[in-house]
Amino acid sequence: MPIPSGIPAPNFKLADENGEPHELKEYLGRPVVLYFYPKDDTPGCTTEACNFRDDYSAYQPAGVVILGISPDSSRSHSRFQSKYQLPFKLLSDEDHLVCEQYGVWGLKKMMGREYFGVMRTTFLISPDGMIARVFENVKPAQHSQEVLAALKEISPTA
Repeated sequence: MPIPSGIPAPNFKLADENGEPHELKEYLGRPVVLYFYPKDDTPGCTTEACNFRDDYSAYQPAGVVILGISPDSSRSHSRFQSKYQLPFKLLSDEDHLVCEQYGVWGLKKMMGREYFGVMRTTFLISPDGMIARVFENVKPAQHSQEVLAALKEISPTA
């Protein structure tokens, strides 16, 4: 179960698609869309990422930082980002420690098979570092618009 809203977002440090480290606390003072997704270049994850890409200019007036996290490697993220021209950072959580920290790593079922993986979840983090909203069971096609609507509640300039 994901961590709840109303608490400080746990800090972490992960490498991006270029192997450069990013620490969540670097983004204090700006709203952050922290979205966890299962796997690069799969249908749902591609739809979700491309919708954030297509709406990217709508996030910019409020200075929003978008960070995608999955257990894929930095190299995989680099290919995914390049293929779809994603204008935001993709962070690699190969050991799924940050996924576990945020409560989005769990047992999943697909076609009668059980396995552990990332539950598609997004955290909207306010400029003061608090979790303002948690989106569970995300529907990739409408999610970016859903996040933009919630962002207006915490940042009127969005």
